[in-house]
Amino acid sequence: MRPVSLLGTALVFFYLLPVLFLLRCVGVINAAIWFGATFFLCIVLGPSFTSDQMLSILPPSHSGRALQIVLERDFVLQCWCGGIALVHLLVEWLYTGKPLRPWAAYLVLGLLGLALVRGFWLEPKVKRLHLDVYGMRSTPQQREHARVPLKVWGDVAGIMRVLLACGLLAHLLQVSSTESSSRFLLGAAKFKG
Repeated sequence: MRPVSLLGTALVFFYLLPVLFLLRCVGVINAAIWFGATFFLCIVLGPSFTSDQMLSILPPSHSGRALQIVLERDFVLQCWCGGIALVHLLVEWLYTGKPLRPWAAYLVLGLLGLALVRGFWLEPKVKRLHLDVYGMRSTPQQREHARVPLKVWGDVAGIMRVLLACGLLAHLLQVSSTESSSRFLLGAAKFKG
């Protein structure tokens, strides 16, 4: 008896599962990870860095910088999940032959755009202001001038994270809906007698 290779087993398993099921699993898992990470960041992780318990352990300068490091990692996750969601939409559209749902595409593009604006523009701005307020080489005038904008832009970043979480919930519900997605569904009506 010959041992079956792992690759052969994986290929047989892949061909036995319907492609639409795999597409659906990839879409739902990606949306769940994307939403779950953002929700966890908004509800648990973000507020914990500014809580009284954290500030009793770490000074505000260290606590804020630790949050920035977490947000940098979150930005990478946002980019990956957004990219996977876009590819998923395109592959599903190409495979099923159904018209691309514009609102679903706009939702994913909007969520990815919001994450990119937050990661490339807003978070670096907050990081610079944080450095101005808590940096060793900052003058007292720089500290005083940057303190209020740091609070304002930090709050704007928090609101953007909450908006992103709400949009991701809509995306997760859309991807996990039980809508029928049979291949070549539009042409099937022609063959009915």
